[in-house]
Amino acid sequence: MKDPIPDVLAPARLGPVTLRNRIVKAATYEGLSKNSLVTDELIDFHVRHAAGGVGMTTVAYCAVAPDGRTDRKQILWTDEALPGLRKLTEAVHAEGAAVAAQIGHAGPVASPKGNGAPALGPGRHFHATTTSFTKAATRADLARVVRGHGYAGRMAVEAGFDAVEIHLGHNYLASSFLSPKINHRGDEYGGSLANRARLSRDIARAVRDAVGDRIAVTAKLNMDDGVPGGFWLDEAVQVARWLEEDGTVDALELTAGSSLLNPMYLFKGDAPLREFAAIMPQPMKLGVQLFGRWKLRSYPYKDLYLLEDARQIRAAVKLPLILLGGVTDKAAMDTAMEEGFQFVAMARALLREPDLIKRIKDKPGTRSLCIHCNKCMTEIYAGTRCVLVQQPSQLA
Repeated sequence: MKDPIPDVLAPARLGPVTLRNRIVKAATYEGLSKNSLVTDELIDFHVRHAAGGVGMTTVAYCAVAPDGRTDRKQILWTDEALPGLRKLTEAVHAEGAAVAAQIGHAGPVASPKGNGAPALGPGRHFHATTTSFTKAATRADLARVVRGHGYAGRMAVEAGFDAVEIHLGHNYLASSFLSPKINHRGDEYGGSLANRARLSRDIARAVRDAVGDRIAVTAKLNMDDGVPGGFWLDEAVQVARWLEEDGTVDALELTAGSSLLNPMYLFKGDAPLREFAAIMPQPMKLGVQLFGRWKLRSYPYKDLYLLEDARQIRAAVKLPLILLGGVTDKAAMDTAMEEGFQFVAMARALLREPDLIKRIKDKPGTRSLCIHCNKCMTEIYAGTRCVLVQQPSQLA
């Protein structure tokens, strides 16, 4: 006899935590931290989503090391940051929602200029995105990064977070090691999938050992890098199996794409080339103008666009899974539940309408107003927002 299909709007367990519903505000870099510390604007951002009805909101992105930031303003796990992080978690809890911290090391996606340190990668490669060479991570570098994840987990508990999400996607450091296109190492971190997955598994183990069962641990795992020769679904299935066997995570959030090599592959919809060029310094501005259509390719949008690939992970593991990608209304959420997913994650639709879940609860036929123009992507370093919605300062 099949298990009953869960109600997406009813309370649900995620590891040791009970969420008020099965809807997660996915991590979207807010661009609202300052000097690696929480600001009132960042708290307000997450309070809006908590008040809007999500079961859990995710703070993105909290770097485990100074050289792991994509932006020099990003939150670091320091004693100085703790008071602000506690203030944030308390404010979200006051609205009845849970709150997760996305933790990770950006690796080759990091900002060498902003961090004052070279970006780490599996090897030394030139990357046009940062117009610099990555530094081949040594064993000591990797051990430091693993320890940093464990420390971040302990700090997240102390700060009052309900969960941590380990970033294993988008060709950030752990994901770049998973990718055969990027990882050409000849040591125990390269070659076979088991070797390429070593860093991801070590990180997950360090986090689990650090937090125990005090908070939930999830991981954001790529199913497909979106580039020829990159990490692909058949390997993702095996990595998901290993993470399940290791017992280190309570759920996997399934994602795709490479912030390094093909950033639009995850988002689907329009590629806002003109808007990206407008915010870039030279010579990157000229590069986007001349070559952006090849680097920032458009992909057709459809609801639940990651479902087909995610089904293969669902068939391979019993671990709870969080379905991301084109979840915009109650019908899509119900489909995810029927397909055996335990949670759904939303991002752009909630940027447009932070109260969307509350309105769906009141009127199940409500549909998102998001048009998937992806212009919100160009706002991340000035404060992530939907450009189609007037801000309070614009109304004054």
